[in-house]
Amino acid sequence: MRKPVDLDAQIKALQDKAKSLKDRQRTQLGDLVLATGADTLPLEALAGVLLAAVEQARDKPEAVARWTERGTAFFRGDRKQGARGKGNGTGDPAPGPSGDDAPAPAGSSPAP
Repeated sequence: MRKPVDLDAQIKALQDKAKSLKDRQRTQLGDLVLATGADTLPLEALAGVLLAAVEQARDKPEAVARWTERGTAFFRGDRKQGARGKGNGTGDPAPGPSGDDAPAPAGSSPAP
């Protein structure tokens, strides 16, 4: 005879795993905010930048390609694309975002 399946235990295990994955995602996002220096922005400004990025990603997929290149360079630790936390080795502050790569604030129109 087969052993009965404990569905409640399986559901509980899946819920625990989902919670663990969600907690890990939050930690990684927080680490990313710190590593990029975005923690220096007021929360409202950071939320605005993220909302503008999501909106721009939807409207201009080519922007995502540029952001991806920058993000890849950041994680590789390229000096040219340096940011706080990665150090550019020169003692100089890391360069700020260039005009094209930074998401436009929500509600703003592109410059002519």
